[in-house]
Amino acid sequence: MRFPIRLSGRRKVIALTGASALVVAGLVTLPAAIAHAAPGCDITYTTNDWTEAPGSGGFTASITVKNTGDPITSWSLKFAFPSGQTFTQGWSANWTASGANVTGTSLSHNGSLGTGASTSIGFNGRWTGSNPKPTSFTLNNNTCTTGGVTPTPTGGPSSSPSTQPSPSTSPSPQARSIIITPSSVSVAEGGSSSVNVKLSAAPTANVTVALARSGDTSISAPTSVTLTPSNAVAGVSVSITAAEDSDQTNGTATVAASASGYTGASLAVTEIDNDITQSGKVDNPYAGARGYVNPEWSAKAASVSGGNRVSNVSTAVWLDRIAAIAGTSGSSSNGSMGLAAHLDEALRQYNAGTGPLVAQFVIYNLPGRDCSALASNGELGVDELPRYKSEYIDPIAAIMGQSKYAPLRIVAVIEIDSLPNLVTNLSVAKCATMNSNGGYVKGVGYALNKLGAISNVYNYIDSAHHGWIGWDTNFGPTALKLKEAAVAEGSTVNNVHGFITNTANYSALVEPYFTINTSVNGTSVRQSKWVDWNYYVDEQSFAQAFRSRLVTEGFNSNIGMLIDTSRNGWGGANRPTAASTSTSVDTFVNQSRIDRRIHAGNWCNQSGAGMGERPRSAPATGIDAYVWVKPPGESDGSSSLIPNNEGKGFDRMCDPTYTGNGLNGNNLTGALPNAPISGAWFSAQFAELMANAYPPLS
Repeated sequence: MRFPIRLSGRRKVIALTGASALVVAGLVTLPAAIAHAAPGCDITYTTNDWTEAPGSGGFTASITVKNTGDPITSWSLKFAFPSGQTFTQGWSANWTASGANVTGTSLSHNGSLGTGASTSIGFNGRWTGSNPKPTSFTLNNNTCTTGGVTPTPTGGPSSSPSTQPSPSTSPSPQARSIIITPSSVSVAEGGSSSVNVKLSAAPTANVTVALARSGDTSISAPTSVTLTPSNAVAGVSVSITAAEDSDQTNGTATVAASASGYTGASLAVTEIDNDITQSGKVDNPYAGARGYVNPEWSAKAASVSGGNRVSNVSTAVWLDRIAAIAGTSGSSSNGSMGLAAHLDEALRQYNAGTGPLVAQFVIYNLPGRDCSALASNGELGVDELPRYKSEYIDPIAAIMGQSKYAPLRIVAVIEIDSLPNLVTNLSVAKCATMNSNGGYVKGVGYALNKLGAISNVYNYIDSAHHGWIGWDTNFGPTALKLKEAAVAEGSTVNNVHGFITNTANYSALVEPYFTINTSVNGTSVRQSKWVDWNYYVDEQSFAQAFRSRLVTEGFNSNIGMLIDTSRNGWGGANRPTAASTSTSVDTFVNQSRIDRRIHAGNWCNQSGAGMGERPRSAPATGIDAYVWVKPPGESDGSSSLIPNNEGKGFDRMCDPTYTGNGLNGNNLTGALPNAPISGAWFSAQFAELMANAYPPLS
């Protein structure tokens, strides 16, 4: 939720400019005799691969582009994946991908390459079956060497004349065939994988390849794919999906490819069932499940005009102080259900319907909580870790572990806004204290260990959002800090079922009109004031990339991500409907982005926000679910000082008149007026969130 202390965009520009100057200064003046060397290039391509499921995974590719010919002022690198890999996102170049074909073009700071100069670029991708390296690269349409070996063009000057057919001899007809790579693939239940379908040679006209599936009916593929003379050799990507089913076994199917005049091919598909894991827990607790409807929140939602449209949506219950565990009795406005009462009601809802039911609880009461802000400070002091363990976590575990609740799937969202603060905000004294005394790391580890031991509890650790740790200086260190906590206090990574991003925040799920690879008049959107050199522009791309990084740091390959979409819809009349046509990168981004906050660092009761995607399971690769963890209508913090006995302070970032600080670029906060303390009901905000919902409410 909070915005990090980090290197400013302006300083990064200076740093990059300085780095470019050093490279140029280091070049040796070339003699006139070689001023007109032929175009040439050499490519070094390496990957770091990881496996996320049997037969599939991701990789990070690092490419060094070396110019061995005349000096150039810009470049365009092209290559094709040989085995159905897919491109996800890249850096240090403007990247585009179409099927197997990938193009990277230079940025303003790395386009000029003198003879012998090089630049490094990279990207992330996904693979199924295997991940062989591309065999041919071109730079500005000139074929490059790869490790000193230049691919020989077919029929080119190096071909021996004796191998060429004489004018009086017709070449023998070559067998034509369909090729599927890889030839076998594993697909997670509720997910999808891609394969490449191509022809052995380019046809003279379009060829329709029929795809016939046999076997497990939950596995599906398109019935056909059309290959054209221009894409047949490179091939096209075909998605193979596996629907959620009720069985607990891995399914198998075969996809047979055929076309008139071609030798056919077949694909073996294995569905990886997600209903039961070795630990006895399901792989995705949200799959095929209903969500617990909190009756207290539901009643408040229904009390606002039009609120009955969402009052039956599942939201999380926040256990944000010790008293919240027992709750308070009575019918007063301050009365609230405790943890056991919520679980009893969840059990009633479970028995009243059919299928699994998920109940979500936010574990949120670390000592020295929310060290970089005031609105959601907690009741425990910086040195009260023993109380956190004995008076907070232990009672929660005792209640959740009762056998009568075993039929429920209980999701525990672990301590938002804690561990990322130990990466980005150590200049804040309280954060430095929590880092040095180990309170956050030990507290999270203890919670994971106690709750993870319960067979029907699924722990998801909060991992901030793209506008906080999307910069490379924060991205990796945050993953390491999360790993440190996951193995503290006797815990192991097996107690971590996944992670959640955007908790109680407003970052757009997907920016539909630009990506991080978009350039405007030759300038990358990363250079805009809004993006500010971040590597991500929205939550989904960040969550998927961060999941991959977490796996590389040692978390289990089947971890899933949650994204809080309760308030990131950004609909209403002011939502952009198309990309801007401006040639100014700042104007383009500001007119194109659906996230309409004044600054990406603003987090409190944001004006103009709307409800986002309704909760649903397995919406995208690596994402277990979209969830509403922050119940819409519950305040982020008070607009002015309101004395209370919950330890919640007044944070000026919740004051609509405050002109900000260095963390939000000294901008207005964009907060709504007349807000109550954090967690209290804010009906005016709820009404605005409904009005600006996207997808719109019906």
